[in-house]
Amino acid sequence: MIWQTSRFSIDLERPKVMGIVNVTPDSFSDGGHHASAIAALRHCEQLLKDGADILDIGGESTRPGSPAVPLDEELARVVPLVREVVALGVPISVDTYKPAVMRAVLDLGADIVNDIWALRQPGALAVVAAHPQCGVCLMHMHRDPQTMQAAPMTGDVVPQVLSFLELQAHNLQAQGAKKDQILLDPGIGFGKTVEQNFALLARQDVLLRAGYPLLAGWSRKSSLGAVTGLDVDQRMVPSVAAAVLAVDRGASVVRVHDVRETVAALAVWSAMQRTG
Repeated sequence: MIWQTSRFSIDLERPKVMGIVNVTPDSFSDGGHHASAIAALRHCEQLLKDGADILDIGGESTRPGSPAVPLDEELARVVPLVREVVALGVPISVDTYKPAVMRAVLDLGADIVNDIWALRQPGALAVVAAHPQCGVCLMHMHRDPQTMQAAPMTGDVVPQVLSFLELQAHNLQAQGAKKDQILLDPGIGFGKTVEQNFALLARQDVLLRAGYPLLAGWSRKSSLGAVTGLDVDQRMVPSVAAAVLAVDRGASVVRVHDVRETVAALAVWSAMQRTG
């Protein structure tokens, strides 16, 4: 299966590792560590040395309860870094829901829009339609970052998430996008309970029935803390375990903070697959 992006046709036969680059002062797990452009660029280079296949750059924290960042501030955080990293020779994803940020980074040569709102913000679909080769990751989110965990979803979330993602993928294709440009993300932690998040992992095969590759974003999430009792800065091991479980259940891309450790774990999984 191929994920078509602006500059790259990404072969998903081998699961890909997307390294997280937060250019924010308040990300839930690494806030402020890479907030300057120089520090963020060095972090990108280190993630590539560690084995990342894709870099995912974000200028606004979307942790539960986080406030929205003004447009000009997000642009100031993201644009200088994207201008530099597009020369690194790897697919560049930008984690944003603002159409103006999407337009700016795609014009600079970014390859993928990774949108927690699944292009539901006014104007977002039009921006992507104007860049007909870009890759898109559509994520499911219940409510918004400010309220999603105050009133999480109810009932069986798996068919609800599947229905939403299928609809958003259809809407994008109605604007001229091709199916091979689209990746789906069930949105672990975005308005779901701990039990609902693990149901999405256990029944990931249901989500795959939509016919699109899946991204799994479990890295350092609070659900892992809930079942292990570990603080956010101690969740590397459960994060790697969740990434491997997601890949074993069919995820094509895992979005992670701990790239080196995830790449090593997936090498073990891959060796088993080759000999099984």
